[in-house]
Amino acid sequence: MVPMSKQQDATSGKAGEASAGPYAKAPIVRAGMRVGLLGGSYDPPHEGHVHISLEAIKRLQLDQLWWLVSPGNPLKEQGPWPLERRLQQCAQLARHPKIKITALEASLGSPYTARTLAFLTRRYRSTRFVWLMGADNMASVHLWQDWRQIFATVPVAVLDRPGQRHEVAASMAAHLFGKNRIGEQQAQSILNAPTPAWSILSVPLNYESSSRIRARHRS
Repeated sequence: MVPMSKQQDATSGKAGEASAGPYAKAPIVRAGMRVGLLGGSYDPPHEGHVHISLEAIKRLQLDQLWWLVSPGNPLKEQGPWPLERRLQQCAQLARHPKIKITALEASLGSPYTARTLAFLTRRYRSTRFVWLMGADNMASVHLWQDWRQIFATVPVAVLDRPGQRHEVAASMAAHLFGKNRIGEQQAQSILNAPTPAWSILSVPLNYESSSRIRARHRS
């Protein structure tokens, strides 16, 4: 989940698979499953991630929700903790049976969402995927590599975060795909809708974030 600026892969090939360990491959799915994809560096993972994951599972009636732990983000000056450590932290935190941890992007040799989605939809043609992201990401998604292709590949559910609904409304993506928005009451239907299709899910507030945790550690 990385913007297109400074386009460079954070890891590649066998090195990525080695650091990903048992999480190098995608989770096992059955035909017809509804699967949510929540990308990020998870540096570190926290209860906020669990909170929005459980809300998405309930609201979209998902069979699985994958935490796509990214190998890194080239836009950040300071790189994340090693992938192996972040994967272990995710596994310790995400105890729900429907939440699956994967470092698929490291195995693919790319942190870019558009490439990941192209691979998944090609590999698992009978699985219904939905991309999940916070309102802050929706506001800046136009900076991501091939961001229009993301909306053309899978439906998108935007998880409303505290005080950021206005940022979604003002985003370039919301303007471009305004006519493709599905109302919140019909959000479950986006997994069956032709792309592009997107919806906003209002979730109970949870102010925890990775940046807040890192700031507390620094102080």
